Amino acid sequence: MIVDQLSNVDSPFYAGLLRSHGGSFKLAERLTLGLSFLQDTDVLALGPSRIELDGDKVFAMIQHYDTKPRSQGFWEAHRKYIDIQYVAAGEELMGYANIAHLDAGDYNAAKDFILLQGEGSFIHMHPGTFIILGPQDAHMPQIAVDDKPQPVKKVVVKVAVDD
Repeated sequence: MIVDQLSNVDSPFYAGLLRSHGGSFKLAERLTLGLSFLQDTDVLALGPSRIELDGDKVFAMIQHYDTKPRSQGFWEAHRKYIDIQYVAAGEELMGYANIAHLDAGDYNAAKDFILLQGEGSFIHMHPGTFIILGPQDAHMPQIAVDDKPQPVKKVVVKVAVDD
């Protein structure tokens, strides 16, 4: 998991991180494409939609919703995709836990979704904040700060792990 402000993506840290170090060059390119889309696009002007950046390998889902109380949240994880979740407007809490510390339900391959149970930590996501969540990272998105629902505009960029 990585949490940062979009304004830091041009730093030397990300340039080094997104270079291939014996791993998947395609994955590094896909992550770069997703982050570049967030930097170069006025996402506040977009309505809810799906935007394909590289077919099913990299696509963005523009979401508008009201956050919900923690009691209505649930832990989820994915195997086929890395999530880059970016809060464009509003605030929310994002739950995080390594899947090794949670109890896993059945995996739904068609939806690339696994429901999990347990406890984790929460990160306050302000406008401009993004989080990169890998297959090992369970998350609970859309949680209201102080249990006070508010509107949020978010972009979730899905990045395929494999070809």
